[in-house]
Amino acid sequence: MSSTQDPGHLQPPAPPAPSPIRYILGFLIVGMAWGLTTPFMRKAAISYSPPERNITGSWVKMKIVGVCWAVVDLLRRPAYAVPLVLNLTGSVWFFLLVGKAELSLTVPITNSLAFLFTVLGEWYVDRKAISRDTWIGMILVLTGIALCVQSKL
Repeated sequence: MSSTQDPGHLQPPAPPAPSPIRYILGFLIVGMAWGLTTPFMRKAAISYSPPERNITGSWVKMKIVGVCWAVVDLLRRPAYAVPLVLNLTGSVWFFLLVGKAELSLTVPITNSLAFLFTVLGEWYVDRKAISRDTWIGMILVLTGIALCVQSKL
């Protein structure tokens, strides 16, 4: 009996590939997590004013300690920390997608969607008007995504 016929050496069947709907949802979740959170983090960072700290020592030590305190202070603010955690969650979803979906689709689609959701997030958070040229750019981005997907079918 050859080793290919030995039942002890059979490979388990590969799990079925996720449905296209699951990929689309994954792309949307990553794009939203990256794009919608960025304006919130920006607003929290802009409105941040560091408290006075008495840091002594060399210039290098003062700069390093000052940066560390700035990071700690920002992370203590829910207005910055919550969007940051959601943004990082998008990165986890992205790496899960990279392991399953085709790389040449995953990267451009998620980054393009992040751009689209950033524009929408700026509109919501900062009440920034979306110009005609930006609308045209968003339509072109969506067209590009469609072309990338169509080319892989």
